Amino acid sequence: MRVLVVEDDEEMAQTVAVGLRRAYMAVDIALDGPSGLERALCNDYDVIVLDRDLPGLHGDEVCAKLIEAGCRSRVLMLTAAATTEDLVDGLNRGADDYLPKPFDFPALLARIGALARRSHPAVPPVIRHGDLVLDAARRTVTRSGRVLDLAPKEFGVLELLLVSRGRVVSAEELLERVWDEAADPFTNAVKITISRLRTKLGDPPIIQTAAKRGYQISGSQ
Repeated sequence: MRVLVVEDDEEMAQTVAVGLRRAYMAVDIALDGPSGLERALCNDYDVIVLDRDLPGLHGDEVCAKLIEAGCRSRVLMLTAAATTEDLVDGLNRGADDYLPKPFDFPALLARIGALARRSHPAVPPVIRHGDLVLDAARRTVTRSGRVLDLAPKEFGVLELLLVSRGRVVSAEELLERVWDEAADPFTNAVKITISRLRTKLGDPPIIQTAAKRGYQISGSQ
């Protein structure tokens, strides 16, 4: 899952980003309205966490411009204003959800997860493929009952391949969806992560390489 946090309070933005990364999400940060809008239009985010009171361009305007541009990312609007009128106004401007400050981080995490599930075809919270079980909510993976210790990027790659249900996923798409904007487009990080993931998954192999095209989960079970 890839998330953009648009928040002018840098300390809060970094705190939220750290928490989301610990939940195995790829996170980018923008500290004002114009840069948030630019990033949102240039990248494919699952969810945009958007502060309402932003410098340069108000969060309401950012949201409106995203809708106008046909952006498919789900928008979770954050604001210090917590009246019913503010909530209704935010939702009417195109936000998918609304969370007043201060907020509990578990609530933020749950709302982001719910919005991400709505941004793509419905996927079960627990994905099974033969003897492999991935629990997206608990961030656990088991194979034949054995718990696998996966790094965040390994988990993200496996989850994306599983929800793609046999579709070939290019290295470029994996880099776009699982890593953040700091990732070097010429890096071999995807290849290294796939190699480590295959080792941890063990035999029989689950991930296949489609020559010059990318990777896919073997078979459909």
